[in-house]
Amino acid sequence: MKKFVAEFIGTLWLVLGGCGSAVLAAAYPELGIGFVGVAVAFGLTVVTMAYAIGHISGCHLNPAVSIGLWIGGRFDRKELLPYITAQILGGIAGASVLYIIASGKPGFEIGGFAANGYGEHSPGGYSLLSALVTELVMTFMFLIIILGATHSKAAKGFAGLAIGLGLTLIHLISIPVTNTSVNPARSISQALFAQGWAIEQLWLFIVAPIVGAILAGFLYKMISPEKE
Repeated sequence: MKKFVAEFIGTLWLVLGGCGSAVLAAAYPELGIGFVGVAVAFGLTVVTMAYAIGHISGCHLNPAVSIGLWIGGRFDRKELLPYITAQILGGIAGASVLYIIASGKPGFEIGGFAANGYGEHSPGGYSLLSALVTELVMTFMFLIIILGATHSKAAKGFAGLAIGLGLTLIHLISIPVTNTSVNPARSISQALFAQGWAIEQLWLFIVAPIVGAILAGFLYKMISPEKE
């Protein structure tokens, strides 16, 4: 139960910190943090939680990460569903807090609410194919970073920093394409509030990250397996 509570809190923080920066601070007149600020915010949520709850749950904060770690032989299958459940609920809780804060401004309109999208709902107008390739490849690389940084032969104590910086880089690349998901829990939580097109396009941001994570898990297990 401690692990699941930790995953709930960590995913809440990821959504509140990352999506919150996009909704509340990215486009603030003259002082907005822009794409770079949002990318850094997502990375910081992972870095801070890695050192806060990493020793409790491993700090997955992402169903695709949990699945990729399981495929890679680093995670027990019996804990997979509880972890994913805790992550999705934590994401929804984070989005709920964000909604309460954001809706306190006069004239508030929910708009896209930092939801992920493609086509006309992509920040840069990128196609479904572009979004699919982006989410699959970016999640694949994210899992390669995670599996490598947490390997028994990796430098100790730096995994959280490497993973957080990796997520920052991923956002710097892909925010213009999809608003960056690489995390089904993050996408589900925002889509539930944005509704409409966000729900219709949600399938891509569940399927592509999971496929990318599975491919990375298989590959990394093949090239650098942990000793039994």
